[in-house]
Amino acid sequence: MEIGSDLSEKARNDLLLVDRARNGDEKAFASLLNRYRDSIYFMLLKMVNNASDAEDLTIEAFGKAFRSLDTFTPNFAFSTWLFKIATNNCIDFIRKKQASPAIVDQGADDGDLYTINIQSDAPDPEEALINHQRIEELREVVSQLKPRYKNLIELRYYKEYSYEEISKELNLPIGTIKAQLFRAKTLLYNILNKKGTR
Repeated sequence: MEIGSDLSEKARNDLLLVDRARNGDEKAFASLLNRYRDSIYFMLLKMVNNASDAEDLTIEAFGKAFRSLDTFTPNFAFSTWLFKIATNNCIDFIRKKQASPAIVDQGADDGDLYTINIQSDAPDPEEALINHQRIEELREVVSQLKPRYKNLIELRYYKEYSYEEISKELNLPIGTIKAQLFRAKTLLYNILNKKGTR
């Protein structure tokens, strides 16, 4: 029996794209990303209930999957494998977030105990130094991107423009802005991983 023959046509198409991606085919990577980006994002959004975290986790999931393509076996669908990576990564993220210190408060009236997770937003001096180094390093990496991606990252994250403002500034539809920003962040993430900074 041929490997993957019991898979759906879509899953068999994925296998062809995975084979091409393993050989460094950029278009195959892009096709897989475009095919599953939205469904991964919305699944993660339900899990973390935060759009920014869901975006970051989506990029991380694809980054991990693309770096581990050699470990993927076609006994099951690529989408199943990808969703498992995304889910596990998200669960790790949630666990780390929940590991923040908690204070227990005695309820004023009924004596019930309330647990409130608190997290200081202010970085300690060591974190501040690390953050400063990361920002400098990030600026250097951003400068390596193609001009359109570099411009998008600068508008969104350095100048803190909204999607609407970027859309007006560049005279492009918001959907295009979001797609290109996603691609820019994926490229950034991959460059940083190659440098071993994440």
